[in-house]
Order: sequence, then structure tokens, then C-alpha cells
Amino acid sequence: MAKLVKGETGDWEIVIGMEIHAQITAESKLFSGAPTKFGAAPNSQVSLVDAAMPGMLPVLNEKCVEQAIRTGLGINSKINTYSVFARKNYFYPDLPQGYQISQFEDPIVGEGEIEIDLPDGSVKVIGITRLHLEQDAGKSVHDQHPNKTYVDLNRSGCALMEIVSEPDIRSPEEAIAYLSKIRMIVRYLETCDGNMDEGSMRADVNISMRRPNAELGIRAEIKNVNSLKAVGQAIEYEAIRQVEILESGGEVVQETRLWDPVKLETRSMRSKEEAHDYRYFPDPDLLPLKFSQDWVDEIKASLPELPDQKKHRFMEDFGLSHYDASVLIAERSRADYYEEVAKGHDPKLAANWVINELLGILKKNEKTLEQSPISAEKLGGLIALISDDTISGKIAKDVFADMFKNGKDALDIVEEKGLKQVTDSGAIEALIDEVIASNPDNVAKYKSGKDKLFGFFVGQVMKKSQGKANPAAVNKLLKEKLG
Repeated sequence: MAKLVKGETGDWEIVIGMEIHAQITAESKLFSGAPTKFGAAPNSQVSLVDAAMPGMLPVLNEKCVEQAIRTGLGINSKINTYSVFARKNYFYPDLPQGYQISQFEDPIVGEGEIEIDLPDGSVKVIGITRLHLEQDAGKSVHDQHPNKTYVDLNRSGCALMEIVSEPDIRSPEEAIAYLSKIRMIVRYLETCDGNMDEGSMRADVNISMRRPNAELGIRAEIKNVNSLKAVGQAIEYEAIRQVEILESGGEVVQETRLWDPVKLETRSMRSKEEAHDYRYFPDPDLLPLKFSQDWVDEIKASLPELPDQKKHRFMEDFGLSHYDASVLIAERSRADYYEEVAKGHDPKLAANWVINELLGILKKNEKTLEQSPISAEKLGGLIALISDDTISGKIAKDVFADMFKNGKDALDIVEEKGLKQVTDSGAIEALIDEVIASNPDNVAKYKSGKDKLFGFFVGQVMKKSQGKANPAAVNKLLKEKLG
């Protein structure tokens, strides 16, 4: 789904690679025992190690290593049983050590690939270059004082996974799909909560322009983009900016840029550093990380069913469309809810009710699935009433609205309001006879060839039954009577 940008001198192709920073779900930081809870008071979750006090030594958190391995397996990548922590040297006010402990030449996870689902229904494979472990920096706060910057070190030392893609992405839509899929996978694995608005997942987007299939161009990096929408907007803007520079005879500068969500533009932050600028070298306080393949196999055996596996199973076992399966597996809790609804019921009907009715009413009422007053068991009960012709699909929607409002069971509502569908052919025939007797002119017109009046008769019968008559029975008996 490559997107070509049309310039005055011809077409240009966007080439995108992404670095996703995902904060590991763990009770403590990568090299200290300090807590990692979001939203704590500034500088209230900082150990002596995080503040880089003299003589403090890092101690590796085993849980963070396990979470990185789980994620590597989840993105179909090679797990390296030998990796090395390195010091990445640079100065920033919220980096107390003057370096960041990261991984460079020997990362914990190597090459892999994932599938992304595109809006047109197609699937594309995106290559993964690596996943490495590193500690986060602190946070500089610029809006608390007119001429001072405050530093909050709560985030300093939190464990990050940096997931680096190959430059295989060719459009804003593919970039959004890729970020969405990575977010989905880590949330299924529970290795990162994926809350972009809280900063626990953010993306650096590398963009360059070239003539279709030509050599790669010079890239600019847009740093710390923190929403799916912003990723798409930033790519659109940056692609046009670079094309305008190239077509005017200029050269794109390799630099780091920031996305301004208010002005909807990127702006220069600093020139782009190369690896040698950081003077990487193995951290002398940390031994190389070594673990056994047996441990990797043990972790692999504990993985849940992942999004793509679940999607293909829903399509094969339940006969769902690619679109329906993709919507249902978007969240692990949603997929689990659907499976509970579909248990013992028509899976396609269950999918329609979850996607079209339940997700629709939840969105309208600004509720999450976890806040739904209709449990999976109760929705399954409603579907059972439709399947056995106790109620019609139309009445089911009214029952559903009542269920959402008061949390009652479908059957209780049906019985309280006397909504059971009329399936008795004698009762339906009596209604049909009344309608035919009171509309002799339309009967004559219908018999003279005006077939479209059939819908009128169906409507009249349904009206007389207050919507309770079984539509299939009404159609069948009406055809016999009018014939």
C-alpha cells in the first residue's frame, strides 16, 4: 500500500522505519528496586542508583529480561542467549549519569517479522531489525515556571524495550498499522500496557524520500510521537516538506525533529547523531547477559495465543470475515468476550452483535468493554432468543437497549414486556385475514401485477402484531393467501 507523493517534477516514494520505545510492565526498574507506578509525585520513585549517586552499582532485574524475551518471541524474532549492556554517552539535564545503559552491538533480540493488516484488507510483512533493552531517562518539565526547567527523575531507570523495524513501511497507513500491531502484541503478552497518552509507548519515526525504487534518501527522525493519529499526521507533513526541499534543488539534512501537535508541523531539534557520537562501550559494572535456551523454551510455552493466531482461528473455526476477525482481536479482552458470547451460539450472529451493537453503544456512552453492563453470558442469552425465534431481530434491538440500561437478562425483559414472537400460524393467519379484508383496493392492485405492494401487506401485519409476528412465517402465509 505504498503511497506516492506527487511533486512538480514527478512521483516520490516515502520510506519509513520506526523505533518504538515500550516501557516494560514490571514492579521495579531495570537496574534498581525503585517502583514504576505512573502518576506518582515528582521525584518520589527515585533510588540512589537512579539518581547516579557516587558508588551506586546497577543490578539487573530478571523480570525485565523475561519480558523482553516474551516480546521477542511475540514478534517472531531470534532470541540471543548472549547480549551485552553498553554505555551510550550523552549529556542531558534529566540524565543524571551522563550516559544511558543500553545495548548496541549485541542486543537481546535479533531479526524477525510481523504481519500488519491494512485498511484495504491486504496483509503486509514488516521486518524487525532488533529489540534491545535500555533504561529510560528522566523528564524535563518546561511549563511549570516562566524561565526555569524542572527535572523529574521518576522515569529515570525504568526498563524500556526499543523495537527497531526495517525501512519496509511505505505510507502513513502502514506506519499506523505497524504501531497498532506492536501495541496489540505487547498488550496481549502483558509486557507493556501500551498507554501512549501516559508515555509508556512512544515512537521515533525515520522518514526519507526517493524516486520509486531508487536508492534510499537522507532521513530525518521525528522524535517521541505519542499517538497513532500524530504518527500519520507527522509523516504526511514531513514527506511534503522533504519533497519541497528536494525539488527546489536543496538537500534534506539528517537531523532529529519534533512534532508540534498544535501547529501540525515538524521542527528541527538537533542534528542527528551517529553511533560513534555516543561513544558506546560495554558497561564495566555489568557482566554480559547469558541465559539458557531451555529458559527461552519455557517462556515460549507460557505465551498466550497471539493476535494473528487468534485472527486466523476465528476465520477458520467460526467462518468470520477478515474484517470481523481483525476487529474482534484488536484487544485481548474483546476477543475473550466474543468467544464467551459465541459459546454454543451462531458465531457469525455473535460477531455481528458484539461489533455492531455492543461496541457501538459502548462508544456512544464513552464506556470500555470492562464497564459494560451487559456481560458476555447475558449477550449470549439474547442471541439464543433470536436463534430459537423467541424474539425477532428488530425486537432484540429494543431488548438490548433495555439490557444496557438496567443490566437485566434478556429473557426477563421479554417476559416482563410480553415480547415473545408470535409463531403460531393460526394467529398469524387471522392477522393476515384482517389486513386483506380492510385493504380490498390494494389486494386488487397486487393481483393485477403490482408486486411491490407485497411489502405494504407485510408491514401492516407486523404493525397489527406490534412487531411480534415471525417475519418468515408472515411472508410465507401472505404469499399463499394473496396467491
